[in-house]
Amino acid sequence: MRKAAVGAAVVCAAAACAVAALIVRRRLRDSGRWSRAVAIVKEFEEKCATPIGKLRQVADAMTVEMHAGLASEGGSKLKMLISYVDNLPTGDEKGLFYALDLGGTNFRVLRVQLGGKVGVVKQEAEEVSIPARLMVGRSNELFDFIAAELAKYVACESEDFQLPAGRQRELGFTFSFPVKQTSLVSGTLISWTKGFAINETIGEDVVSELTKAIERQGLDMRVAALVNDTVGTLAGGRYYDKDVVAAVILGTGTNAAYVERAHAIPKWHGLLPKSGEMVINMEWGNFRSSHLPVTEYDQSLDAESLNPGEQIFEKLISGMYLGDILRRILLRLAEEASFFGDTVPPKLLVPFILRTPDMSAIHHDTSSDLRVVASKLKDILGIMNTSLKTRKMLLELCDIVAKRGARLSAAGVVGILKKQGRDVAAAEKARTVIAMDGGLYEHYTLFRKFLENTLTEMLGEEVASTVIVTHANDGSGIGAALLAASHSQYLELEES
Repeated sequence: MRKAAVGAAVVCAAAACAVAALIVRRRLRDSGRWSRAVAIVKEFEEKCATPIGKLRQVADAMTVEMHAGLASEGGSKLKMLISYVDNLPTGDEKGLFYALDLGGTNFRVLRVQLGGKVGVVKQEAEEVSIPARLMVGRSNELFDFIAAELAKYVACESEDFQLPAGRQRELGFTFSFPVKQTSLVSGTLISWTKGFAINETIGEDVVSELTKAIERQGLDMRVAALVNDTVGTLAGGRYYDKDVVAAVILGTGTNAAYVERAHAIPKWHGLLPKSGEMVINMEWGNFRSSHLPVTEYDQSLDAESLNPGEQIFEKLISGMYLGDILRRILLRLAEEASFFGDTVPPKLLVPFILRTPDMSAIHHDTSSDLRVVASKLKDILGIMNTSLKTRKMLLELCDIVAKRGARLSAAGVVGILKKQGRDVAAAEKARTVIAMDGGLYEHYTLFRKFLENTLTEMLGEEVASTVIVTHANDGSGIGAALLAASHSQYLELEES
């Protein structure tokens, strides 16, 4: 009996030792995995670092590329497109003006009654969905559909909107596709994007296409300005604040436009405008520099994109890509450090499954147990039962990705200010206002704070106190109508 008891005790002890050994091995394994995860995140953070010295190099490179792009066509990765907008709104504009904003699968029509010093008296807009068949059909079918909807919209104009007798309605046309602009009211389509594929429109003047369609509707309306959405944002900002000198879009994509002295544009061969100024559409998403902190995750994203080697700046800072950069680092953690357990979650392999709005929701989670992080992991990636430690590391990764994007965006803004000579203290302490728009800037609060703090860090307190960043909502809509007003054929009549 005693032998049996001793035997049982020995067996139990051996089992306990085996279990203890297993636990120790598992802890050692988990500890090894966690150490590997920490090492991967640390390496990523170091490669994404944007110390002030590096940001100054980026800003200087931006200024250099701006000079090169203004000197000659193709002289820089920055296109520095001449917008032909040489009169920005002053706030004195009067009358009824329309805008058409075509930039995706929907378009918007908008009308605004301007009352001079009174400002915007009344404004209304309507959104129209474009049938999928028209996006790949014939050119005249697409423009006829748009013109018919525009005619319907004009037909329901209420008495609150007043067009002086004998005058033609005037329209600002925001066309957010690649265009080679040849005047304020003409531009040839370079290529379609965003699901449109109508080959016969390529190389054609989009204003002429729209004008012919408007005429077929029997509508008496003139296109007064063809504008890019960033130029529209600048115009909208200037209408409300005369000190606005640049506009930046930080949304799904990114771009910037600013006011340049006309004589500082060597590639401009026309007569110098009376205003002495010209708005330049930078197309800054295509900026690149050896000083940009590009990681292997950015390189793989670029290589797998629809436009490898292009839009490098945009791929580091815009809403289209931030969430996918985060997904790529999480995938590596899952593969090399078993970050989410022994198997790699299949959904982590799906490009763009983790969107930037989701990353923003994760980043802004302030609950003690990070329940929003847990919920997003479960709902989007099918990852359950994560530890608090894991969720905290995910927050840290959001911080690294967003901070880099925001700080580089700020460096780009400083590059523009340097080109304008507004990055140093001036005796008269003139205000410098940057109009910003886009969902990333508007909704990703931490991104916006990182950007604004970095501007202060780069410019210094004295200069930063004169630089104001303002949110210019719906620049692409109201801005186009305001540019139609500031380039109205009736302007001289008004002035006389």
